Amino acid sequence: MLICIGCVSSPQYQRGKKSFFRWQTGEGYVLESTVGIASYYDKGFAGKPTASGEIFNPNAMTAAHKTYSFGTKVRVVNLKNNKTVVVRINDRGPFVKGRIIDLSRGAAEKIGMVNDGVTRVRIEVLEWGEEK
Repeated sequence: MLICIGCVSSPQYQRGKKSFFRWQTGEGYVLESTVGIASYYDKGFAGKPTASGEIFNPNAMTAAHKTYSFGTKVRVVNLKNNKTVVVRINDRGPFVKGRIIDLSRGAAEKIGMVNDGVTRVRIEVLEWGEEK
């Protein structure tokens, strides 16, 4: 009797010079994952243009990232309480050393980090934005 057990690898994707694998969660595919410190930016930037040219709305589910393409959709998981939010990258930043993402206040509220100001998060890329 011959029993074959095997694994099928996930499709490999290319983004620039970086290769990665995707894996499926209960909420869809994760293309890349990073852990670090998140902060949020508040109403002082309301009505001002973001790096993408979009006008900043502190209640929108948006975020700033240093390198992800504009339009990239990421799930942000607050590692302190496991609350999640899906945001779209529309700005550049954060510009404080050690931080990996700046969330809008609306997104920060969804994951319960407003009182803390900063928190440790996992960023899961769900969909890459358009390269420009």
